[in-house]
Amino acid sequence: MITKIVKTDQEWRTQLTADQYEVTRKKGTERPFTGQYCESKAPGIYNCVCCGTELFESTTKFDSGTGWPSFTDPLNAEFVREHKDYSYGMTRVEVLCNVCDAHLGHVFPDGPPPSGKRYCINSVSLVLKADV
Repeated sequence: MITKIVKTDQEWRTQLTADQYEVTRKKGTERPFTGQYCESKAPGIYNCVCCGTELFESTTKFDSGTGWPSFTDPLNAEFVREHKDYSYGMTRVEVLCNVCDAHLGHVFPDGPPPSGKRYCINSVSLVLKADV
């Protein structure tokens, strides 16, 4: 069972940078090809910047050419929640941290095998815990 992390808006603003807050709490996005993990090949686990939950493993990261870090699968499906997103006149599937409800990005059905999924995630919503 998941223990939810709930904080006030002010607590999130205090904990996060302005960019992290805009993306994770206000469902923003970073500009393509600008995020620190877009081109990263470092091994490790990508954690939620808000609550530290382990979300994606570097072994599932691939170069999608979209300008955002892309993964084929979450590390643990229980910690990632998907939600229909109808903003901007489009139908997409939003990806959220299931522990703290942080907006991470979107998932698309155009990824490589075996999952065929592309979890397109904002770098600013992640922290890489590199393998030592």
